[in-house]
Amino acid sequence: MGIADTYSEGRRFVIDRPLALVVGLFGVLLIVDFVGGLATGRIAVSAVATLVWDGLMQGLVVGLAGIGLSMTYSILSFANFAHGDYITSGAFSGWAVTYLLAGLGRADIGSLLLVGAGGSVFGGALGIGATQTPIAIVGGLVIAGLFTVVLALAIDRLVYKPMRDQSGISLLIASVGVAFALRYLIAFVFTTENRGVTGAGGVPEIQGYLLDGFVAVSAHDATLLVIAVGLMAGVHGLLQRTKLGTAMRAMADNEDLAKVTGIPTERVVNATWVIGGALTGIAGYMFVLWKGTLGFNDGWLLLLLVFAAVILGGIGSVYGAILGGLIIGLTNSLSVLWIPSDFARAAAFLVMILVLLFRPEGLFSGRSTA
Repeated sequence: MGIADTYSEGRRFVIDRPLALVVGLFGVLLIVDFVGGLATGRIAVSAVATLVWDGLMQGLVVGLAGIGLSMTYSILSFANFAHGDYITSGAFSGWAVTYLLAGLGRADIGSLLLVGAGGSVFGGALGIGATQTPIAIVGGLVIAGLFTVVLALAIDRLVYKPMRDQSGISLLIASVGVAFALRYLIAFVFTTENRGVTGAGGVPEIQGYLLDGFVAVSAHDATLLVIAVGLMAGVHGLLQRTKLGTAMRAMADNEDLAKVTGIPTERVVNATWVIGGALTGIAGYMFVLWKGTLGFNDGWLLLLLVFAAVILGGIGSVYGAILGGLIIGLTNSLSVLWIPSDFARAAAFLVMILVLLFRPEGLFSGRSTA
């Protein structure tokens, strides 16, 4: 290709895709600024390592919660806006049990079950942590998953199942109503105050050497990493190696054909709520364990990032939700190198929008549980 041909191709690209050129130049400027900051010492390698680790932790929570949302859309074809409040419900139920197990005999049972509402008891005073009270943490984790499963199945039976033959818009609006009902029921029972739930300063750290600095990995970080990766691997195995996984993929691809071929679609729907609910409740519990505080609107705030991850990865794709969660988490964390932390969420959504401009179907190309 000669100089004239190269010029023509470049000119055609600029005319046809000006936005791509702008995004590319902006990306180059960010990379140059980042490399320059490392070279001059303005940006410390240890700080970058810490931000990357923090972004990975956020991404694992978002990805884990996104699996349930993506599965719901795949099988039932509607965006469940109550998903964020399932996250919160799982968190509160799990931490109520954790408080009870950690504080039994040391505080009033009612105060423990209300997770210290009104400042009646504090997680720091109970010394709650992954290494200090492992039985309480495991018990809370299990209950968070089980409670959210029961909640998801009950709401499906009472609200979504009678409306299943209606349009996705009707189900979406119903899910918004469910979300508000759950959120303010939680606020009524547990109050609207945010509270610390883990022991301060009691979590030992594993120091992992990384280039010229150290990135601190707490026991809660390690717990989140092991559980999230293990559950994601389990979902992969279920989808690819079991009859239930095959049935779920078949129903996601073509529900009518799945019914004709004898797949028990109602069982698949129930299994979707069970698996998605368990993962969602556990994600909510682990999110609180990782950040150390609990509030009635935690799930609602997290839902925005979960939706961004699911849409970015390709709505309906489980693997897309995982990858999208990691991208959103890392963007949310690393963006503070250039912008104030208050605008970090905006940066995550901007990345989602830019990706969708060039790949509207998402990274994993659309609606599939696989």
